[in-house]
Amino acid sequence: MSNNSIFLKQIGLESLDLGYLFVGVIVLTVLLLILLILLIVQMCKVGKMKKRLEKFFQGKNGASLEDKIAKLFEDNKALKSATEKNKKDIRILYKKAESAYQKMGLVKYDAFHQMGGQLSFSLALLDEYNNGFIINSVHSTDGCYSYTKEIKNGESLITLGKEEAEALAIAMGE
Repeated sequence: MSNNSIFLKQIGLESLDLGYLFVGVIVLTVLLLILLILLIVQMCKVGKMKKRLEKFFQGKNGASLEDKIAKLFEDNKALKSATEKNKKDIRILYKKAESAYQKMGLVKYDAFHQMGGQLSFSLALLDEYNNGFIINSVHSTDGCYSYTKEIKNGESLITLGKEEAEALAIAMGE
């Protein structure tokens, strides 16, 4: 009997083939090496994470960082509130702009062909829906006469003169 056989007999493995035992030891060694490599990789990852955390927390403690995060949330709430107010104000402005006079048509002319200088005019002022008025000012040697005509949906209930119709068409973009 060899020394190996005596040792195997003492530990109760005398019936075990030495080849199997050798393969088992090699497999365990390979597994141990793989686990060692995985441990080294994980230690490197933890080291990188630790450096990133140290950089993130540099000069700060947990309480100050928590305060900064709370302030960011408050700032975010304030921004959301301001945005909603701005949206509401913009809707109000758009609503008001609909009824404001935004379209204009002006035609200057010489009402009596003897005055010269085209001192008479027709001015059309319309809102977004083509509602508004035309003011006509006729200048003559006797004086200046002005009158208005109401415009609803781009039309007048009173017949328009040539210059008034032209001013209306200009205001409506025709």
